[in-house]
Amino acid sequence: MPELTTHTPPFKTVNKIQLGNRLLRRKEVEQKTGKSRSAIYDGIRQGTFPAPVPIGGKSVAWLEEEVDSWIAHCLEERKRQTLENRPAPLRMTAQPQEQRA
Repeated sequence: MPELTTHTPPFKTVNKIQLGNRLLRRKEVEQKTGKSRSAIYDGIRQGTFPAPVPIGGKSVAWLEEEVDSWIAHCLEERKRQTLENRPAPLRMTAQPQEQRA
């Protein structure tokens, strides 16, 4: 019998579905994220995008909450990078005034 291994998923996964948490099909995920089909599956392979949930046969869907969490993470990352790359503010220093004779 093969040995089962456990690992920590790369994102916060949803274990209990809240009322209103929809399942999104791939086209909806593409529209919501702006990612192409191949970019979605590349992200899944790299562990940077939520994996889909099997919903029967060969069909899969994504939990909207996980996709929304991924979008929120992207926004936080953009904000962090913006703050890190912002130039230091210029400080005005008073110039000594010329003395009059």
